[in-house]
Amino acid sequence: MEKYVIRGGNKLEGTVRIGGSKNSILPILAAVLLNKSSDEIILTNVPRIRDVVKMVDILRSLGARITWSGKDMAIQTDNLTGYAVDEKLMREMRSTVFLMGALLGRFGQVCISHPGGCAIGQRPIELHLKGLMALGAQLKEQHGYIYASCSRLTGADIHLDYPSVGATENIIMASVYARGTTTINNAAKEPEIVDLQNILNKMGAKIRGAGTDQIRIKGVTQLHGAEFGVIPDRIVAGTMMMAAAATGGDIVLENVIPGHLEAVTSKLREASVQIREENDRLRIHAPPRLKAVEFVRTLPYPGFPTDLQAPMTAALSRAKGTSMIVENVFDSRFKHVGELTRMGAQIVVTTDNRTAIVHGVEKLTGAVIKAPDLRAGAALVIAGLAAEGETIVEGLQHIDRGYENLEGDLARLGADIRRVKV
Repeated sequence: MEKYVIRGGNKLEGTVRIGGSKNSILPILAAVLLNKSSDEIILTNVPRIRDVVKMVDILRSLGARITWSGKDMAIQTDNLTGYAVDEKLMREMRSTVFLMGALLGRFGQVCISHPGGCAIGQRPIELHLKGLMALGAQLKEQHGYIYASCSRLTGADIHLDYPSVGATENIIMASVYARGTTTINNAAKEPEIVDLQNILNKMGAKIRGAGTDQIRIKGVTQLHGAEFGVIPDRIVAGTMMMAAAATGGDIVLENVIPGHLEAVTSKLREASVQIREENDRLRIHAPPRLKAVEFVRTLPYPGFPTDLQAPMTAALSRAKGTSMIVENVFDSRFKHVGELTRMGAQIVVTTDNRTAIVHGVEKLTGAVIKAPDLRAGAALVIAGLAAEGETIVEGLQHIDRGYENLEGDLARLGADIRRVKV
C-alpha cells in the first residue's frame, strides 16, 4: 500500500507535458486484436498506467506478443490462442468490455465475465449487447459470464438510446469484419472514438463519421499492420488545469489538443482563470481565489466531461460564492464530497445524488482522506494542494489507473507531494 503526503499552499508554476490518452489507448488495444496478419502494430505515446498494464496482461493471456519500449509498443496478434478473457483480469478493469466486439469480430465468439472498474454508479452494458445482437450475435448470460457467438456478423442500422462511448466503440470493432455496411445512429462523439476510427482505417478498415452522431462501417475481410500515435489525454490535461486553478497557479501544458478541452476552458474562464491557446500548448494563469460558477453540467462530448466533475468540484470548493455541479452521466459520482468536507469544504449533495451545491470557503485544511475511485482521487489530490497543512491521500491504486506519475508531474510544477509506502 502507498499514500501521498502533500504539504499544501504552493502555487503551481512551470511546464508539464501531457501523455497519451487512457480512454483512447484501451479501446485501441482491443482493436489490435482484429489484425489477423503477421504485421506488427506499432503504437506510440502510450501511457504506462495501471489500466494499460492490465490490458497488456489480458492481451498476452490471449496469445498476443507485445514488447514495450518507453512510450512505444509493438504488438503481434497473428497467433492468438483464445477468445475467453480471464475472469480475474476482467474484474480488475471495466474497459475490458471493449474486447467483446473485437474478439467476436475476430473469432465469431467471445466469453467474458461481467466487467469491473470504478464504483461510480450503474454502468449497464445493455447498449453494447443490443448492438452486438443487431449485428447477428447470439448471446447467453449465466453464472456471471457473457457468451456471444455468430457464424459471421452482418451489417445493420443501429440506433443507440444513449450516445454511449463504450457501446459505440464496441459496435465499431464488431462491424469491421461484418458482411455489408453498419450504421450507428446517435453515436457518441468523443475524440477517443475518432482515434479508434483512425487507427482501424490505417489498418485497412473502412469507417467514416467518427466525431459525428452517425458512423458508417463497411465490412472488410482483412486488416494489416500500422503505426499510430495515441492522442493526448484531455482528462489528465483538465486535471492539471484544475490543479493550477485551485492553487492560483501559472502553468503551461504541452502536447494538448485545445479543441478537446473547450468545455473545460469555458468553465474555468467563467471562474476568472486566464487561458491562452497556442497550437498544442495551453497557458493557465489563475487568480489567488476563483470566482464561483453558477452551473457546471456534465454531458456527453462536447459537453463538460463527467471525468472532470470531481476535480472541478475540488477547485470550486475554495471559490468566492456558490456553485452548482450537476452530474448527468453517472448516478453515484459524488463520493469525493464526504472526503472534501473533512477538509473543511461546504458541499451539500441533493437527495437524488445528482447535484452538489458548493459553498466556497476561504480555506481548506489538511486531513487524512481516501480516494474512492480514479477521478475522485485526483480531486482529493487537488484539494490537498490547495489546503493548509498536511494532507494524506490513501487509495492510490485508483489514481494509478489513469495517471502516470502524477506526483512527479505536480512536483515539477512546485507542489510538495511525496509517494510513500504505508
